[in-house]
Amino acid sequence: MTSAQIQNPANSEHLQALKSLDTDEQLALFWFIYKEMGNSITPAAPAASTASENIADGLFNQVSQMSHEEQLQVQRDLIENKDSQISREYGSLSDTTKLLFWYRLSQGMENATIIPVPGDYQLSSGTNEVFQRIKQLPFEEQITLFRQYVSPMGAEAKAGAEI
Repeated sequence: MTSAQIQNPANSEHLQALKSLDTDEQLALFWFIYKEMGNSITPAAPAASTASENIADGLFNQVSQMSHEEQLQVQRDLIENKDSQISREYGSLSDTTKLLFWYRLSQGMENATIIPVPGDYQLSSGTNEVFQRIKQLPFEEQITLFRQYVSPMGAEAKAGAEI
């Protein structure tokens, strides 16, 4: 990531707009972004090593074994930086692996392994406005924005705590 990407005022503005949404709207927006860009993100998100894929898949498998209500709570906890076992595991991942994990969650939502967004769900007008602005960004800026978005999620591992 270049310093121009980090300091890009447009990305900072989009990131703030995304984070200003309530938790469930953020989750819904991320789903709609996946639906819009899913095939494009595939080669970019897994631009990670095989180890990253295995780690993301391992965390995904833990979540996929939970009830749909627990899966939704895990996603909310990640966005809200709540302290939990999964949040600490997630917090220790690289930004690329975090992005890959969310990509896996979206794939799971698509096949109902992970709690799906209701089929008739409509984004609020404010969330749709954020979505439309993000869609207009060049692809590389979108990926940078998503990495910046998922990076601070989760919780820090506690000293002496098992992960």
